[in-house]
Amino acid sequence: MKTAGWVRPALAASAGLLAVAGVLAAQPGGLELAVAPVGGGAPLLVAPLEPGERFTLRYVHSVDRQPIWEVHAADRDGRIFVEEERFVMVGAGMGDLPGRGVWTGDGRTQAIRGLHYPVGAFVLRVGSPGVGHTILWRGTETGLSAVAAGKAVRVEARPVSRLHRLWRRVFPHRATPDAGGRPGTQ
Repeated sequence: MKTAGWVRPALAASAGLLAVAGVLAAQPGGLELAVAPVGGGAPLLVAPLEPGERFTLRYVHSVDRQPIWEVHAADRDGRIFVEEERFVMVGAGMGDLPGRGVWTGDGRTQAIRGLHYPVGAFVLRVGSPGVGHTILWRGTETGLSAVAAGKAVRVEARPVSRLHRLWRRVFPHRATPDAGGRPGTQ
């Protein structure tokens, strides 16, 4: 039986594509920040991250009613660290971390910079709309309190393959905010 002249080239091309996909699947592609309800359900946020790229959790302190910005970053293995905290005033329950960070201020806000305090993946009990738990990432804001008030969510950064990262560039997750390609600056 004679095969058509296109079969071998097609098989070779398919094998080549599979080999490229295998290589891309094995190579690290950065991280994916995910915020999802602890009990299951659709993620509230899925965002690509580069190792060391910052994202911020902003909220209003429940006692003094002043804003707080917790600036986080994740290493290449997905371990999350608090890098900086900014606030108008130190509120109840906001303890000092002896030996960590440098206090600074600009007359309007205070900050503790250079913390690099490990927290790993963490569970956040999302506050009411008045608390305004919000994730700031690459110039976007994802309001958690508007959609998950009173619920526990898990915040994690997970390593992804280069193939996964390329797939998400073409087909972003529906919970990925449109950042217009700007790098994170929060």
